[in-house]
Amino acid sequence: MNYETVIGIEIHCELKTKTKMFSSAPVSVNSQPNTCVNEIDLGHPGTLPSLNKEAVRLSVMACHALNCEIDPLIKFDRKNYYYSDLPKGFQITQQFHPIGRNGYIDIPTDNGIKHIRINRLHMEEDTAKQYHSGDETWIDFNRAGTPLVEIVSEADIRSAHEAMIYVEKLRNILVYLGVTDGKMEEGSLRCDINISLREVGTEEFGVKTEIKNLNSISNIEKAIQAEVIRQTELLESNQPIEQATRRYDDVQKTTILMRKKEGSVDYKYFPEPNITPVLMDPVWLKSIIDNLPELPDHREKRYMDAGLNAYDAGQLIQNKALSDFFDELIKETSYVKLAANWCLSDILANFSTKQLHEKAYSLKIKEMGNMINALGKQEISSKQAKDIFVELLKGHDYHATVKALNIEQVSDQSVLVQMVEDILNENEQSIIDYHNGKDRALGFLMGQIMKKSKGQANPVITNQLLLEGLMKRKP
Repeated sequence: MNYETVIGIEIHCELKTKTKMFSSAPVSVNSQPNTCVNEIDLGHPGTLPSLNKEAVRLSVMACHALNCEIDPLIKFDRKNYYYSDLPKGFQITQQFHPIGRNGYIDIPTDNGIKHIRINRLHMEEDTAKQYHSGDETWIDFNRAGTPLVEIVSEADIRSAHEAMIYVEKLRNILVYLGVTDGKMEEGSLRCDINISLREVGTEEFGVKTEIKNLNSISNIEKAIQAEVIRQTELLESNQPIEQATRRYDDVQKTTILMRKKEGSVDYKYFPEPNITPVLMDPVWLKSIIDNLPELPDHREKRYMDAGLNAYDAGQLIQNKALSDFFDELIKETSYVKLAANWCLSDILANFSTKQLHEKAYSLKIKEMGNMINALGKQEISSKQAKDIFVELLKGHDYHATVKALNIEQVSDQSVLVQMVEDILNENEQSIIDYHNGKDRALGFLMGQIMKKSKGQANPVITNQLLLEGLMKRKP
């Protein structure tokens, strides 16, 4: 029997604010445990929450970029449950009045662009973080109260690959906005995947399972693939699929049962009594939308309009720090394709995303532009450019490096003609091979000339002179 995979994704995204959602405690990832928390985060009696305006601004940005309808009236609710990572015994969230509804993003698939609907985007506070060691559990309350948005898709995703593309694109949008740093490995962005199977051609959903807290793009794909195999085997053997929460085990390459769900949990939601409804000023709301930064789709189109192919443009925008570097580089050169090639190869190989983001490198972009200009004008060869780049990485200037390395492009035709004649005289068999249709002979001869000139022969002029020399010696 053929089954169709049905997937919905819930993304929890920590907002890039300095303070927490309802308190003045600082937001920090790497601080000592339990040093960035105050009485409000811990739910001490007599304390009152105060809404973080910056968190609202970032949420509005995310809503608009994800094509959501924005509710200008902000209301919060209490989600009541008791768990060790929830110090107040409840979570302040937006169950009944999400700030954003009915959004979407479009993702590329093998069958063209696919429209993935977003049911809602709502604000809430994060929980504390638990660490397990043997039979002990330690709790770090630094994360408690960190501003979050939860983005809930409709069940429009049909494969592990589509899920991966959806999360990757959504994450990229949020990073370009500056809404989050998107560091999945640090928990800034986490995914819960709801997945079920149904017979192809049917409309009714199957029994779903939820895979919790996936924190990498690759694990999203692997977890879904593993769960599809598990559910398929159960259905093929006429065993029931139980509604449950599972986790992905990367060592065993399968999903592991965490707890079963017999029905919907009653969280006894009610309006948060300590935060009065807030009506956003329409002028403020409009100013946020009017001043959104450039989004990845627009940047990709800009790159293609500048002459890049779709592949190069798509690769550049996947890494915002690299894309920002490229934007600075093309201010120094008109050789856009060459600049992209260097960014996607040598720059990416020599700098981490963190170094690019923090500009923690000695390379001067202006000097890199000088080198690319010289390469584009064929004043230096590709091999010479590699040697120069090594020195530019140390912070050296282009022209000083060229002088220090004694790099000079030989373009004098009289000198090059003599070199060509010498090499042809020394390699008569290669001349015969070339005229017998062996194209590799031309490459060999060019290599000999470049070796003789110590890499300084102008490759374009030399190639033309070599072809002319070969034609003169045609049998």
